[in-house]
Amino acid sequence: MAHILNLIVQDGLKEIDISLKRIRRAVRWNSTYLMLETVQNFEKGFAKLYLFDDGFSTHLCMHVLRMGMLFYELTEKVSSSRYVTSNCHFEDIYELDSHLKACLATDDTNLSKMAGKMKEKCKKYWGEPEKMHKMIFIASVLDSHNKLEYVGFALEEMFGEEPGKKITVEVDAYLNSLSTSSDSSSGNVRSKSVRTKLQLKRQKEDSGSGCVKSELERYISEEQEPVSDDSDDFKS
Repeated sequence: MAHILNLIVQDGLKEIDISLKRIRRAVRWNSTYLMLETVQNFEKGFAKLYLFDDGFSTHLCMHVLRMGMLFYELTEKVSSSRYVTSNCHFEDIYELDSHLKACLATDDTNLSKMAGKMKEKCKKYWGEPEKMHKMIFIASVLDSHNKLEYVGFALEEMFGEEPGKKITVEVDAYLNSLSTSSDSSSGNVRSKSVRTKLQLKRQKEDSGSGCVKSELERYISEEQEPVSDDSDDFKS
């Protein structure tokens, strides 16, 4: 995912390529975002460079910082190796999609052009949900802050109501098939007494004398856990 984010950013940066080359020649740092974040503090100083190069200030394009922060923080988040990141991927894809849509609608033509380039690159990798590996969605469902309710909402927001609902149904079915397979596999190593109890349980369900929900069904039916305001919440 971090690699794809890099490709998306590179497409967007092509819109301000001249500006980046000019600033990089002045400060020579590896991280484009950190470079621009620091150099904005010297904006007035750079503006005076028109005395030596009248085209310099015109091409600074500091608007890239607004979009840069999102990609910088997102790349840092998904590149971590000290906490689980798989449950964040779909949520991050949705947040990125929402941010780019907002940038496309802005009056800032330069920012809109950048967002347009990035949106096209996003479509290449995340534009057809039926081709995306469903484990991306499953990992998000298994995040107790999200569950199926959030995933369904995000899918509809990204791809439209009907396509979103269709994919949500498929995700739900796939999740249940994984749960069934897991139950079947674990059952092979259970003791005879446990099997007997399970047979009794199933008999009750078949006869209507009991209404037992699976662990997955209980999980899905529970309320989502509240989201903390703590910026490090995704690490917990």
